[in-house]
Amino acid sequence: MSSLQMSIPHHLSQEEALKRIQTLLTEMKKEHGDKIENLQENWTGNQGDFSFSVKGFALSGKLTVMPSTIELDGKIPMSVSLFKGTIISMINQKAAQLLA
Repeated sequence: MSSLQMSIPHHLSQEEALKRIQTLLTEMKKEHGDKIENLQENWTGNQGDFSFSVKGFALSGKLTVMPSTIELDGKIPMSVSLFKGTIISMINQKAAQLLA
């Protein structure tokens, strides 16, 4: 597994950012249910652990919603790490929409 760490800034209250992030994985499952399997999500306060599979590739990690950032500490398969830049770009784009 390869590490994927990001710090995504936001200008929302911590509570609002948390609420929006908590609905993200569920919405992704609805939008891309044909590609996402085995979605697991567990939140304790402002920290959430997640795991799911996309087209047979297992992804997992932890999201921490801070007062001005979302911290992502994820694990992606080595075979997918070649696309790490694209993955980061997609996460940043989705986060900008979600946290606007």
